[in-house]
Amino acid sequence: MSAASASGPVPAFADFRYPDLNGASVFITGGGSGIGAALTEGFLAQGARVAFVGLSDATPFCDAMEARYANRPLFLPCDIQDIAALQAAIGQARKAHGPIGVLVNNAARDTRHTLGEWTVEQWDASIATNLRPPFFTAQAVADDMRGLGGGAIINLSSNSFLLGLDGYPTYVTAKAGIMGLTKALARELGPDAIRVNCLIPGWVMTERQRELWVNDQDLQECLDQQCLKEAIPVEDMINPCLFLASTASRMMTGQPLVVDGGRV
Repeated sequence: MSAASASGPVPAFADFRYPDLNGASVFITGGGSGIGAALTEGFLAQGARVAFVGLSDATPFCDAMEARYANRPLFLPCDIQDIAALQAAIGQARKAHGPIGVLVNNAARDTRHTLGEWTVEQWDASIATNLRPPFFTAQAVADDMRGLGGGAIINLSSNSFLLGLDGYPTYVTAKAGIMGLTKALARELGPDAIRVNCLIPGWVMTERQRELWVNDQDLQECLDQQCLKEAIPVEDMINPCLFLASTASRMMTGQPLVVDGGRV
């Protein structure tokens, strides 16, 4: 079932309750599609006030979420390569929902490429999408979280760097950097009770993945390597993220949480 569906039974993740997330101000990058849309829905189901940025118009998704939860997310169009615009969007979210207590750095672009074909401009653009934004979103929300007496930052990485996968070396490099950034920020922000953790998905079957990359041979190879022999749906990223955002994980920081069916 799509995370954006507005009809049918309520997804199972909504059965798990994290009371401290009710009313929390949450900001998500790339929250209108793929894993990000699932995370937006998961927080809405908890009663959180969610704002998210994305490149594509997310009005239909917001309509669907409002119909399902009577809790409309705030969509803010933004190219996350534009740091000034990204931080301005955080300001808009703050104005609408109050100081941000949960930040989810989800947006990424896994464009395939080889070493030989990649230009300096393409490298810089990939890093500007996949690694640079989480630093500056954290910078923009740190004072909010200090004022709240603490907060949670969840950075999404990828098991591609743990496996050393080929076919997109800049992306893999950026995702390794996300883990390093997570540890560095956890150390710096810990005295302010701001926790910074890293959610590391495996190969999640988003619409983009199915349209561009999934084929029978590669999927079977992935499943052969996983302990759990099931392709991973986007909904299985929700509860791990909610756990890291909530006080259920209050003594966790600087840690990777791998959700990949036991592939690494």
